[in-house]
Amino acid sequence: MSKLSHFTESGEPKMVDVSAKAATRREAEASAFVELSAAVLAALPHNPKGNPLEVARIAGIQAAKRTSELIPMCHPLPLSMVDVTTEITDNGIAIRSIAATTGPTGVEMEALTAASVAALTIYDMCKALDKSIVIREVRLERKSGGKSGDFVRNLESAKT
Repeated sequence: MSKLSHFTESGEPKMVDVSAKAATRREAEASAFVELSAAVLAALPHNPKGNPLEVARIAGIQAAKRTSELIPMCHPLPLSMVDVTTEITDNGIAIRSIAATTGPTGVEMEALTAASVAALTIYDMCKALDKSIVIREVRLERKSGGKSGDFVRNLESAKT
């Protein structure tokens, strides 16, 4: 097993030096799921705060751009693209986010932050109807580029 990169030999947290890494195209996709009751799902189109799914989409994009302000050891990245989509299912909202950059480090945290904040935004906009909303399965689905290569979540890793 590799050692954790964000710690010194003595165990102190540190920001990884990426200055020697080549700037390459990197992309990551993350997902989250917001479990909603049938009553909340039925009320979505009538939310007095606006369309929760559209607000969540914009919030996710905005959050991805601010990831380095929220996660202490993340590098600020010039994002070339962020996309957040939502899909209504029988029992909630499925969220997908994609982030891309051409830089010396990956965009997994930006994609994960986008999906997480989109999910939190749906909770915020629907909590007046039901406080028992559950946010679950925030996870990296795939990433490409960089020294560690590509990753694609498969059915086996999805079970863990």
